[in-house]
Amino acid sequence: MNTTHRVIPLQAAPAADPSPLLSPRLKIQPRTVHGRYTNWRWALVWLTQLVFYGLPWLPWNGRPAVLFSLETRRFYLFDLVLLPQDLVFLSLLLVVSALLLFFVTAIAGRLWCGFACPQTVYTEMFLWLEARFEGDRPARLRLDAARWRAPKLLRRGGKHLAWVALALWTGISFVGWFTPLRDWLPALAGGELGWGVFWALFYGGFTYLNAGLLREQVCRHMCPYARFQGSMMDVDTRVVGYDARRGEARGRRARGADPKALGLGDCVDCSLCVQVCPTGVDIRKGLQFDCISCGACIDACDKVMDKLGYARGLVRFATSRALAGDNGPAATRPRVRVYGLLLLAACTALAVGLADRAPFRVDVMRDRGVLAREAGPGWVENVYRLQVVNASEKTRQLQVRVLGLDGAEVLDGARFELPPAAERTLPLNVRAPAGDGGERVRPIRFEFSAADGSDAARVEEPSTFLMPR
Repeated sequence: MNTTHRVIPLQAAPAADPSPLLSPRLKIQPRTVHGRYTNWRWALVWLTQLVFYGLPWLPWNGRPAVLFSLETRRFYLFDLVLLPQDLVFLSLLLVVSALLLFFVTAIAGRLWCGFACPQTVYTEMFLWLEARFEGDRPARLRLDAARWRAPKLLRRGGKHLAWVALALWTGISFVGWFTPLRDWLPALAGGELGWGVFWALFYGGFTYLNAGLLREQVCRHMCPYARFQGSMMDVDTRVVGYDARRGEARGRRARGADPKALGLGDCVDCSLCVQVCPTGVDIRKGLQFDCISCGACIDACDKVMDKLGYARGLVRFATSRALAGDNGPAATRPRVRVYGLLLLAACTALAVGLADRAPFRVDVMRDRGVLAREAGPGWVENVYRLQVVNASEKTRQLQVRVLGLDGAEVLDGARFELPPAAERTLPLNVRAPAGDGGERVRPIRFEFSAADGSDAARVEEPSTFLMPR
């Protein structure tokens, strides 16, 4: 019997991946680019830094306009004074910020990262200084390859000195949000060192490290937002994308040539979109978590399209659905509505809470050591403790009356002064006629009002008055 044998060829073992687990970092030297998105980014750089550097120097009521005084536990925001009891407003502000970030991300991707994130803002500033000393991308690449001689030392040394100066001023400005700079800097010049010096060096050091040396590594590996942003995005989120249907196949061509006749798309494979990217992303490979949606590649591509006479938009802000060729109406997006409603609710709660915030607050507590005592023939005295908070920067002259109990009067402290942004604990003695019979525990109200008779600061607090057994 003849038997036919099949010979099965041996499969070659897959070659080992030659790339190491941790490959060395390739230094990114982004090319300078100009365009509408670059202009927007620099507008936000100016706006955010005018706020950051300027507000600690803006005088307001004899102090900086914005001051988070940890020593006195007072937060000053122009005319608004927040006390430790106002922690709920800070919590609401953090909730509003988080919901706003989620809402913007669901609609337009990582706009925060590309235009307003401190890492992006300071990287732009450090890159601008670098270009002043070392030139644009081609010059910097040549300088990287050059030997360490006097010209290279001067350029690199000048750049790092400028970086250090900017980082130190950034650290000093950071301290100014917590300590008045007009008082702290003269004291520092006089040799008074303290925690302010530590925080100025700490914040300035991290600014120099993150914006000058690490740069895109912060966005790629240190920032958690890059990792979970995808959970807030879908095919109807506007992102920076490359229109592959229009751009492929790529290829170079003479100016004025018809790409269709050459079997080419609009992309000339110039790689400018990669050269200008601060994180080194090739947007033609699709959406990547490294992309911070700064729009630099759009500006670069639009310049090339203008020179060739092609329509702009080969790289543009668009939804994944539109880039795939579906130009129909966007699908219903529950997440956007949910984020929007939650954001509206949080903003409303914050606004209403601040609007209804009392100019001063009073807590009335009974003195547990003295419940009720006789204060002469026919009189009964109760002792209270007042916790009074002035939530404004005006000195308040206040008076207190007792309502709801005939003949009741305040013995001492019927009028008192409350300094600006102050918190006081005051004793208060109240006496009333003993009377005959009746309930032992009688409800009363304390009325606190301005001593000049205005109703601008009128507060009532309920309490009780005890009669002896």
